[in-house]
Amino acid sequence: MTAQDATADRPSVLFVCVHNAGRSQMAAAYVEALGEGRIEVRSAGSAPADQVNPAAVEAMAEEGIDLTAATPKVLTTEAVQASDVVITMGCGDACPIFPGKRYEDWVLEDPAGKGVESVRPIRDEIRRRVEELLTTL
Repeated sequence: MTAQDATADRPSVLFVCVHNAGRSQMAAAYVEALGEGRIEVRSAGSAPADQVNPAAVEAMAEEGIDLTAATPKVLTTEAVQASDVVITMGCGDACPIFPGKRYEDWVLEDPAGKGVESVRPIRDEIRRRVEELLTTL
């Protein structure tokens, strides 16, 4: 059995934002935490940052979710092809489009350069959208 066979029965979601340092990392972490292993999740960025936004890490820690080991990853065509649902968050046309995939664009404020007080409402909106997404998978 290959790794692909093992995950073939689970829906997969890819979260994409520019830096893969805030919004997409928080969304992926929520799917992992709330999806209870039922969903394969990945995140990537069209121009990944060097590290995850410290304010996003702090905001998620308040939710009991540890992002300290998370690292921004570059968006690849393979990641898009391997995903059933692709959710973009402000990456414009950088995400390749493939037939048969479900695409959503979540318009969310970018947490880059903001303190944790400003990131909390973004985090809370991401959680709300992830909870809604989980009901459709």
